[in-house]
Amino acid sequence: MKQKQRKKGKLQTKFLLGLLALAVVLSLALGTVITQKYRSSMERYYAKVAFDEAKIAADTIDGDTIPRYAQTLTKDNYYNEINKYLLRIKSTVGLKYFYVVIPYEDQMYYIWDAGTDNEGGICEIGTREDYYGGGREIMRGAFLNPGEETILITNNEEYGYLASAYVAILDSAGNAVGLSCVDVSMDMINEQISGFIAAIVLIIVGVMLLFVVGYFFMIRLTVLRPIYLLNRAASTITSEEVEALSDFTVGIQTGDELESLSEAFEHMARDLYHYITNLTAVTAEKERIGAELNVATHIQSSMLPCIFPAFPTREEFDIYATMQPAKEVGGDFYDFFLIDNDHLAVVMADVSGKGVPAALFMVIAKTLIKNYSQAGLTPADVFTAANRQLCENNEAGLFVTAWMGVLEISTGKFTYVNAGHNPPLIKRHDGKFEYLKCRPGFVLAGMEDIKYRQNELELHAGDTIYLYTDGVTEATDTLNALYGEERLQKILNQNASVALVDLLPIVRADIDLFVKGAPQFDDITMLGLRISGGK
Repeated sequence: MKQKQRKKGKLQTKFLLGLLALAVVLSLALGTVITQKYRSSMERYYAKVAFDEAKIAADTIDGDTIPRYAQTLTKDNYYNEINKYLLRIKSTVGLKYFYVVIPYEDQMYYIWDAGTDNEGGICEIGTREDYYGGGREIMRGAFLNPGEETILITNNEEYGYLASAYVAILDSAGNAVGLSCVDVSMDMINEQISGFIAAIVLIIVGVMLLFVVGYFFMIRLTVLRPIYLLNRAASTITSEEVEALSDFTVGIQTGDELESLSEAFEHMARDLYHYITNLTAVTAEKERIGAELNVATHIQSSMLPCIFPAFPTREEFDIYATMQPAKEVGGDFYDFFLIDNDHLAVVMADVSGKGVPAALFMVIAKTLIKNYSQAGLTPADVFTAANRQLCENNEAGLFVTAWMGVLEISTGKFTYVNAGHNPPLIKRHDGKFEYLKCRPGFVLAGMEDIKYRQNELELHAGDTIYLYTDGVTEATDTLNALYGEERLQKILNQNASVALVDLLPIVRADIDLFVKGAPQFDDITMLGLRISGGK
């Protein structure tokens, strides 16, 4: 018991750890958002500086001179003055690169590149150089579309973290003849951000810690302690005597939902007291009902023929049947019996509904059909008489679908009648299973004064009849798809030569394979009759 208690973490510890985790997450989230906002703001600032300086230079430089310098590569006084101007602006503003180029299709052609003699990376007039990064597209765009605000942000090992601006230089005719290019280094942003993040994180963490501590003590007083009292009450309730539960109290007075919860807990304890006092009687009643259902199950199963072979001395035919109810007791039933030494009756029926009412109605229907058959009535007259009896005092509104056949063993004549039941399948000795199509009559117990009609056929050695209830064809899988008549016919034909005692379990196994564990909603009943022709 002590080891189990050690495994349980205290709620206030978990709550405090949760608040600390929340503080850390919020600190990281706020720090990240603020950093991104700061970086974005600084990039816009430096990009504006670069663009403003590039535009001033573009407006200052005489565009008509650029084509001449590009052709002659000769420096004159005006060239040197512009070079000094660019160098002075570069030094004063703190630009990293300040240059003028002609952006050809594949390369840049340098006209000016402001820098001192000992400064590396300075290109002389006429120098050709490849574009870097995404420079080609954006520089060509600025050249071909004068007036657009063209900015490029790059960050690489060769040139560093740069904000670059490009402005077209126009000649006197308004045509673009070159680009004024400015690169501003933003490497100091990363250094500023590091210090900025440290300060922001310290402030946020300090504020969050103060909030967490204050909020924790408030929650501890108003939530955690009442929960502790509820927990203690719950742990002691099992050790109380049953009589003590009638006036069990928790004693929480917080004026909120926790007080309501404690009152509900006290009410639950009193309900538990009443429940425990009645539990013995309720349990005994449930055990009695369960025992009675168990007896009913055995009674029902014992009423159906279940010993096989059913007629070990008769070699003229073979018969086998199975039933699996959806509940403890079901409404399906089958029957077979010798009316006399030369006549065998087989019955397959399904009572509407399930459970005890259907089982009781099944007993009545089965008894009536068998009694009228053994009284010598034809199958049609048996159903007519049974229907009349079942309709009397049928206040529950139950009905029965039934199929009955009588075999004259000596001749093979088979007389049958259908009261709204599924058509059976018949297999001739040299053929396949086919559905026996005939117009069914109305269900039993559905309407008074119904007259039923019977049909006849001849059965020969090797012929087989398969009877079933709708629990077979209407078995559903997890997607509510039906097993269906087509699949039933297919599995029967695949095993047409198998003995009946094996054929019916094979069909049942195929149904189980199809439903894939879905619950059974209807009784599953089957009966097979095969003519062997023996004497």
